[in-house]
Amino acid sequence: MSEPEQLALELVTVRHAMDAADFVVSGSNRDAVAWLDRWPDWPGSALAIYGPPGCGKTHLAHVWQARSEAHFWDGESLDALPRGNLILDGARPPEETLFHLINHARAEKISLLILDREAPARWNVRLPDLASRLAALAAVPVLPPDDTLLAAVIAKHFADRQLAVPAEVVAYLVRAIERSFAAAATVAEQLDHAAMARLAPISVRLVREVLGRTSESPD
Repeated sequence: MSEPEQLALELVTVRHAMDAADFVVSGSNRDAVAWLDRWPDWPGSALAIYGPPGCGKTHLAHVWQARSEAHFWDGESLDALPRGNLILDGARPPEETLFHLINHARAEKISLLILDREAPARWNVRLPDLASRLAALAAVPVLPPDDTLLAAVIAKHFADRQLAVPAEVVAYLVRAIERSFAAAATVAEQLDHAAMARLAPISVRLVREVLGRTSESPD
C-alpha cells in the first residue's frame, strides 16, 4: 500500500447514527418494533430480540433506551447492576448470574431487553431453572433484510461515513452483495477506502471494480 493511500485510510472517522429518525421499519423488523412499542407491557418484564450480526438489534436498543432510560450492562457481575431498566447486548453472563438477573427484573419491576444471535430458548444451558426462564421469555426475530431495508441500511452506512452516493449505486449494491447487514457494512467500508485511495467518487464502475465484476457489461 502506498503512503498516500495509507494516510487516507487512517483519517477515516465513522460516526454511526443511532436515533429513531435513522431507523427504517420494514417487513424484516416490523414485529420487533411492534414489541418495543408495547413496552412496558412485556410479559415477565423481559423481551429478547434475536437475529444475525449487524441486523439493527443494537440500533433498536438505542431507540428503546431513549424512551426507557435503560442502561447497557456487560453481564459480568450482579454487584455492578445499575438501578433501572437494562439492556444485555450480545453478552451471555454465567448461568447463575443470568438466572438472578431475570429474577431481579421481575422482583424490581424493571424491564430487561436481551439482544442475541439466537432466541434464548435455544441457548445451551445446564441450569434447569434458567432453561425454564429462557423458554418463557418473549422472543422476536429480526429477519434477513428485504430490498427496501437493505437499500436503507446501505445508504445509512454511506451517510455515517459522510458519503453522498448516487441512487444507482445503492440499487446496484442491493442486487450484487450478499443479503445481509454485515455485507452492507463491509462493502460501504471497502468503497469508502477505495474512493479515497483513488481520489474518485463512488460509482457503479468503482463498485464493479471493488467487487471483482469488471467483466460485466454496463447497465
